[in-house]
Amino acid sequence: MDSFRRLATASIVALSLALAPLTSARADQPAAGAPMKVAVVDVQRAVTQTEDGLRAQAALKKLFDSRQQDLNRKQTELQKQKEDIDKQAKVISKEAYQKRMEDWQKQMMDLQQVLVEADKELQKRQKEATDPIVEKVMQIIKRLATRDGYDLIVDKQAAAFVRSDLDLTDQCIQLYNNGGASSAPDAKK
Repeated sequence: MDSFRRLATASIVALSLALAPLTSARADQPAAGAPMKVAVVDVQRAVTQTEDGLRAQAALKKLFDSRQQDLNRKQTELQKQKEDIDKQAKVISKEAYQKRMEDWQKQMMDLQQVLVEADKELQKRQKEATDPIVEKVMQIIKRLATRDGYDLIVDKQAAAFVRSDLDLTDQCIQLYNNGGASSAPDAKK
């Protein structure tokens, strides 16, 4: 999903900026020499494993499963048709064979177009269903950063290695499912 790629890229940029040498001290930055408090969240897993994410996946699956079955059936029919054309190639005229192959190729191209359109629609519907969830997950991440004093929370997919104790994904999912995205940030501890 494009939104996840953008999040990963933004996380990498944020990490590189956070690790750059400080040229001037600001009030909102940790004091020089103070350790930076960092955590990770697997944003994609957080989105897909929230109650809303699971419902969205189930709805999309229900919607597109019947379409997929129909497309699979059409592919099977076209494959059988091709096999029949190949078997008859030696007993029918060259013109008849060529006409049947052209018809088959046109049907195959039409099916490919339908497959591309179905994939585009699925991606569009996934984005429509998950974008609001991503926004709420990001609110929760900001809330966790404020509440627990994190200087940086990175998307786990952008990190090569992370200690498991730095992973806030389960906590993020739990907060989301408990309505944590809509409440105001807690006061800093």
